[in-house]
Amino acid sequence: MKIETRAVHAGRHVDPATGAVTAPIHLSTTFERSREGEYPLGFSYSREGNPNRAALEKCLASLEDGREALCFSSGLAVAAAVMQGLEPGDHIIAPDDVYWGFRNVVGVVYGKFGFETSYVDMTSIDDFHAALRPNTRLVWVETPSNPLMKITDLTAIAALSRGAGPNVITICDGTFATPVLQRPLECGIDMVVHSTTKYISGHSDVVGGVLITRNENYLFERARKAQKYGGAVPSPFDCWLTLRGVDTLPLRVKAHSENAMRVAQFLAGHAKVESVHYPGLASHAGHKTAARQMSAFGGMLSFQVRGGRDEAMGVVARVELFIRATSLGGAHSLIEHRASVEGPKSRTPQNLIRLSVGLEHADDLIADLEQALRN
Repeated sequence: MKIETRAVHAGRHVDPATGAVTAPIHLSTTFERSREGEYPLGFSYSREGNPNRAALEKCLASLEDGREALCFSSGLAVAAAVMQGLEPGDHIIAPDDVYWGFRNVVGVVYGKFGFETSYVDMTSIDDFHAALRPNTRLVWVETPSNPLMKITDLTAIAALSRGAGPNVITICDGTFATPVLQRPLECGIDMVVHSTTKYISGHSDVVGGVLITRNENYLFERARKAQKYGGAVPSPFDCWLTLRGVDTLPLRVKAHSENAMRVAQFLAGHAKVESVHYPGLASHAGHKTAARQMSAFGGMLSFQVRGGRDEAMGVVARVELFIRATSLGGAHSLIEHRASVEGPKSRTPQNLIRLSVGLEHADDLIADLEQALRN
């Protein structure tokens, strides 16, 4: 089935007890055992498994054509579970502009675990190849990257990682692209992670994350134990809300992408804009790679104004339709001065503004940016 059909049907069924088309929310924390002491319906305790979570995991695995999925309470909870599966002394390779939250999980939360970490420019296959070591165990890819929208060649990274040994596991953060636009598992990547908070749920009302695998591997099984015993699981209502959002995911992502392209083209021609980071533009350094491995270019973009922090903050302060807020993937268009969000150690340029382009009419969004840049 096409992804539009799976988004509506995968993981769902008509409730046999009532005939309800929309699944009920199973709030029970515990489930009845049989007289023989078994759990004939497959559920025992809601931390270990819940009907709503099972439905969401089945759906998201289907969207990525994956073998299996594990849902967590946030995207960073997925990263934490993966880190828990590594051994002291293991080597991690990640992008030099990786999401700042991931850097904090590795360097702050698990800083005492003795991991070796190399942050490299993954747009350079030579730089990535040179970073591989005998003790490399995790390759974390983010494409498009946050917030510079860099594009990594997933097929090349997967092939080099496989060549480095069977214990090297590749994971792609596909949050910006979603399963609708990009298929990392088809490129040979071992696992995909999404912050389901963003486009997958799509309504800015639930926090969650998912890890999806295409094959059996030790990091996925260790993440399963972290989910089961660590307890960082989404509530039944969180799962229900996220699954509801998936219904419209393909249609929403198409609209986000169309709007973002128009906004990017407008910004690229504006005299007060220094540069635009959007892989849909032919001028983007990763455009050819993105065109090969993505079906469209998504709703996220960033741009740098002429000047510095003050000029960027001024544009953000003057918008009237865009909402000054972090996060992404909801119906509302959001704008933020990214370096301010990331803090004093941010590597993001001070004149950079990140946009999550929403579902409003593109003409209205462009008019808002035009007046904010003009004043």
